[in-house]
Amino acid sequence: MIAMRGPQGASPQQLNIGGLMAIKPLSTLMAEEATAAAIRRAQEAGSQPLVSSLTQLIRRDWERAKEAKAQIEQDMLEAVYARRGEYTPEKLAQLQTNGGSTIYMMLFATKARQAKALLADVLVGGGTDKPWTIQPSPKPALPDETVTEIMQATQQLVADAEMSGAPMDVGSIREVLRDARDAAEHQIMEAARNEAERAEVELADVLAEGGFADALDQFVDDLTVFKTACIKGPVVTRKNILKWTPQPDGSSKPVVTLTNTLEYVRVDPFNIYPAPYSKGADDGPLIERHRLTRSSLSAMRGLDGYSDDAIRAVLDAHGDGGLHEWLTVDTQKAAAEGRNSTDATVGSDTIDALQYWGSVSGKMLLEWGMKPEEVPDEAKEYEVEAWLIGTWVIKATLNPDPLARRPYYFDGYSRIPGAFWHNSQYDLLKDCCDMCNAAARALSNNLGIASGPQVVVNVDRLPKGEEITQMFPWKTWQVGSDPMGSSAAPISFFQPNSNAAELMGVYQKFSELADEYSGIPKYMTGTVGDGGAGRTASGMSMMIGNASKQIKQLVGSIDKHVLAPAVQGLFDWKMAYDPLANYKGDLQIVARGALSLVTKESAQVRRNEFLAATMNPMDAQILGLEGRAELLRQSARTLDLNPDKIIPPVSVLKVRAAQAQATQMAQQAQQPPGPQNGQTLTNGAPVTDSFSPTPQ
Repeated sequence: MIAMRGPQGASPQQLNIGGLMAIKPLSTLMAEEATAAAIRRAQEAGSQPLVSSLTQLIRRDWERAKEAKAQIEQDMLEAVYARRGEYTPEKLAQLQTNGGSTIYMMLFATKARQAKALLADVLVGGGTDKPWTIQPSPKPALPDETVTEIMQATQQLVADAEMSGAPMDVGSIREVLRDARDAAEHQIMEAARNEAERAEVELADVLAEGGFADALDQFVDDLTVFKTACIKGPVVTRKNILKWTPQPDGSSKPVVTLTNTLEYVRVDPFNIYPAPYSKGADDGPLIERHRLTRSSLSAMRGLDGYSDDAIRAVLDAHGDGGLHEWLTVDTQKAAAEGRNSTDATVGSDTIDALQYWGSVSGKMLLEWGMKPEEVPDEAKEYEVEAWLIGTWVIKATLNPDPLARRPYYFDGYSRIPGAFWHNSQYDLLKDCCDMCNAAARALSNNLGIASGPQVVVNVDRLPKGEEITQMFPWKTWQVGSDPMGSSAAPISFFQPNSNAAELMGVYQKFSELADEYSGIPKYMTGTVGDGGAGRTASGMSMMIGNASKQIKQLVGSIDKHVLAPAVQGLFDWKMAYDPLANYKGDLQIVARGALSLVTKESAQVRRNEFLAATMNPMDAQILGLEGRAELLRQSARTLDLNPDKIIPPVSVLKVRAAQAQATQMAQQAQQPPGPQNGQTLTNGAPVTDSFSPTPQ
């Protein structure tokens, strides 16, 4: 501990990893002996007052974000119920009070599955296809040393020309410089392509091992249901890795090691709390709520930026029970997902943590325990990541990203410019779903009533004990005479009208509107359309092309706001922290999810046409072995073949070409010389070509 002295006359203070507080007299400490062990140790260490400065900041932003999200949570809960095909408790109670059917049509659930299938086929896919790639910049920047070499070589060339007596004019000098620049750019571009291929393979390996495909698949699920979906990564986590180590006797032994790994995870939209004014991940405070187990929290000890003392205090305090952020939405969410709502409230085996991303003053960070070399200016605002559990800040570090970007990537099904929470697919279909459900309930009630006759019974004419609630064929009714002398029948029947046709028309109309609002018509998912242009193959292709424009727009938005920045963040992380990832060249991340909406069959047809068009001697000289091999590799990939096993590498092709040329030259050297200038021998007499001049 570091002793610190406050203003004159004040008692001394002490600083530890948790913060700063005034030392309390012994009587006060004895009075607080009944409190939890961890809290008591924190007080004795003098941690409470200055920890609260950072704690209060996080708590203030947490309360604001929680209040601003209240209505958003209710809208998302309704979408969760709709996906499961159930009414909200309030709506169900209202329907049960009025009586009648509570049938629920799975219109939204069907559209959500259809959208998930279309998006997953493009973004997740399978095989070797990736929704992103790395490419060199179209116009590579020449390094300063290359420009210097070009200038020096040109100056030497001009000097040699002047010494030889044939000085070069300005146009010739410019042409020399242009040729040298083009040659240098071609060389740099070729090197950049090689670096791009290497970087793409390495990043793809990290993404595959980090679970990016699974996170993206869950992201697509959330995109159709919630207002905003989120992927987070790369996140450094510590977990046990199983490796098989070879033994001297030839066997393998399993060895479990605790290793830091990079992972990508899907973030539950219910656990994200942005500032009320936020438009994205990087403007304004952002809080993610975590539910940790004791083992996962304990595994954080020893990681950079975490306070081991604070984590121990939290674990001790949790031993006495508690440390939860009690939210009403927890029980509501559990009920909407079909789980036991008490699990969300009891849950004493978990610990709630708030992961805070925002701007914090240097003074607060210094008071918390950061070093002056990390925070040189206490008046400056620093972008930080902080974790709060109860009253303990267990972690506070500067944002490691050079641009202070946060590792969260958000998008919505139908984006609203300038908003953090967008319109989900359910928001677009809500009115259509309500009308279809109302029509279905009315149809169910009407069909039930109109399924048979209604009976009118004069109970005064029935004998005592006659059962009037049951009807069956050949039933005998016992009746008496009418006391009033009326001749009316004691039992009469009438048939209620059936409105099935009108109700089915209402349902069909709003179901068609749901196709339009969602941007996913029936024929997009394999269901045949009704007549019109859909009766012909060309007409169906045109309809699908027009309908897919909305899906293309959605995929393009995911490319822009999720895929490209996520891969770019990993690229920057590798460049900053991986000493082996020193990628050279002007490289850029290109998300190509929207481009993959072009059918593979159409692309393969165009590629085959190009292969056939370039199969001639002139184009062969231009393409060379390298170009032809690359075309064959691309064709093999579209057929789900391994191009490395079919097309040899360029080095092997060059060796084969050199061997073929040497064999051809050897064969030509062994052949006797034949007639020249187009001459042939006929009966020993020379005969000249008619187009050649007559030999003298």
